[in-house]
Amino acid sequence: MAAVAAVPDELTMQLLLDNWWIFLGGLRQTFQLAVATLACATVVSVLIGVMSVTRYAWARVVALCYVEFFRDIPLLVNMLFVYFGAPLLGLPLSPFAASLISLTLWGGANGAEIVRGGINAVPRHQTVSAVALGLKPWEIFRYIVLPQALLPILPPFTGLFANLVQATTLASLVGVTEFFRIGGIVVERTTLQEGHSPAFLVYGFVLVVYFVICSALTALSRRLERNLQRHGGRVARVAAPRESV
Repeated sequence: MAAVAAVPDELTMQLLLDNWWIFLGGLRQTFQLAVATLACATVVSVLIGVMSVTRYAWARVVALCYVEFFRDIPLLVNMLFVYFGAPLLGLPLSPFAASLISLTLWGGANGAEIVRGGINAVPRHQTVSAVALGLKPWEIFRYIVLPQALLPILPPFTGLFANLVQATTLASLVGVTEFFRIGGIVVERTTLQEGHSPAFLVYGFVLVVYFVICSALTALSRRLERNLQRHGGRVARVAAPRESV
């Protein structure tokens, strides 16, 4: 089989410029899927995370089974199962909807562990004191647990968003025209029309874009964590004299 001729660098750069609007559309689809997944996964994470620390044993068992099940199954298998399994139940899903559901299930399982860790980080004596003061359970969660749990929860959730951006590449396997899939379309079309393959440089461009996005989200997560730690330290220093009185 004859080798496909390599495309010159200057032609590849022109190829990227000529298809910038296609790449931009794929990037927009990637962010739409990632943001929608983060919103849905946040709801699932809070629900399962709260269930995992509740006093009801059945709720803790359900939460544990959910987390272990979706964290142990490869995300690719989960996505294909949802996409091809839903029509068997009479629920045909679009590629975007199937990807959203599978990523939400996976992100919710990972996010639930973050929520559980954040809630468990709140000192138990504070909730005990709140119960002694006669606060209702929802008041304890709203005014005592939630404000303090957000400190350790927010930075890992930013990192989870970076993971979701990376995971959206798997959506191309079920037909979502996200950023990675657009790169493949450009490579295939150029190879057929021009007789040379720009695969290395096109996918290199895709790699750089994902690296920039995920690096920015990782840096944001670290900065947010440092800011929250300083904020927590100031709160602790202000509260210390009151406890000693």
